[in-house]
Amino acid sequence: MALGLNVDEPDAACEDENCPFHGTLSVRGQTLDGTVASTDMDKTVVVEREYDVTVPKYDRLMKRRSRVPAHAPACLDPSEGDTVTVAECRPLSKTKSHVVVRVAPEGVAGAGGATASAGGDE
Repeated sequence: MALGLNVDEPDAACEDENCPFHGTLSVRGQTLDGTVASTDMDKTVVVEREYDVTVPKYDRLMKRRSRVPAHAPACLDPSEGDTVTVAECRPLSKTKSHVVVRVAPEGVAGAGGATASAGGDE
């Protein structure tokens, strides 16, 4: 809880200057939950969030998604498909202004996500 967020510090250590746990990067502003869509860039992941938008003309919902590039410290090492929490920080590059602060364990959704139940009371 060194960041002022409700996240645990990772067990692994890293030498990354832009790590909020082991470096000098401070986080502030919004925190987002999403799924890692891409890990193709070096030390960067693309976090994808899906949300619904109401279309008044048809009285229906339309799915939209936003993709946020975020810095991935070596101590967290997220992979594609992981549910992560990213926090806003100072601009790290032209497009990166977020950093990964938590990788959720398998099968656990983020704070803003809903979990699907298999079967149920009918």
